Amino acid sequence: MRDIRDACFDVICSYAEQNKNVVILTNDMGVFGLQKLKQNFPKQFINVGVAEQNMINVAAGLSESGKHVFVYGISSFITFRCFEQIKVNICSMNLPVTIIGIGSGFSFSFDGPTHHGIQDIGVMRTIPEIEIYNPCDFHSTFNCVSDTIKNNVPCYLRIEKGSLPDFYSDNDNYLWKQLRKFSETTCIVSTGFTTHKAVIIADEFKNVSVFDICKIKPICENLLMLLSRFKKIICLEEHSLTGGIGSLLSEVATDREWNTRIKRVSISDVQCLFYGDRLWLQEKHNLSYDKVKEEIKNI
Repeated sequence: MRDIRDACFDVICSYAEQNKNVVILTNDMGVFGLQKLKQNFPKQFINVGVAEQNMINVAAGLSESGKHVFVYGISSFITFRCFEQIKVNICSMNLPVTIIGIGSGFSFSFDGPTHHGIQDIGVMRTIPEIEIYNPCDFHSTFNCVSDTIKNNVPCYLRIEKGSLPDFYSDNDNYLWKQLRKFSETTCIVSTGFTTHKAVIIADEFKNVSVFDICKIKPICENLLMLLSRFKKIICLEEHSLTGGIGSLLSEVATDREWNTRIKRVSISDVQCLFYGDRLWLQEKHNLSYDKVKEEIKNI
């Protein structure tokens, strides 16, 4: 059980040590890993304050000046509030800025509707130039951040708040993985936090395979080739029904004429105006363990 944020900051720290052109921007976030970055690289760290749109503009300017910029903030604020700045100032210029959104899904469950990161994949997927990542554990986060550095293009990385068990190992340097192989006809495809729920359910049923997707856009062709062989695909995610991996795979299946039934198990297409315990929010939006298990059993 290791904090996913630590993996993210470990890679950035290592990269910043080697490359003085690395700059980290944040919107007044007070995470331990960020404090370490600030102490070790004071000339490469800027706290812009609670001014997310300006932060993206600053990131674009620094990137144009030859800096490799990482932006870190709460996912809902740096995607929804900054969509125009990301689209116009970063992506239309194809600048290598990595936007790290903390708080995927209901991570900030008690902080209210403004903090729920449940539509960000759908929003960011509409921008042609951007690559999107959603790791599920320490090692996959490490791999995703490393990939954003290597690819040198606009990236959005959504990460979970807190510690989760590892599914990937030191030797797994790829961006998707088949975690369970119980069936050749039915599989669960999941991403991020909900992958852990998918594995628990699969281990109980023993008749459904599980795939985890770390890199959502562009999605790996090898993975699509494997998925096209399944008759039934269940897309499980803590994201809105619209725009997430369920929408993505439905589009792919239609365009490529797969003979596959796809079921989306995600947050209903309604405004989530509640706050409280994460398990309670999942229950309210049909994503509790029992409700997901029942959905999969029906399929």
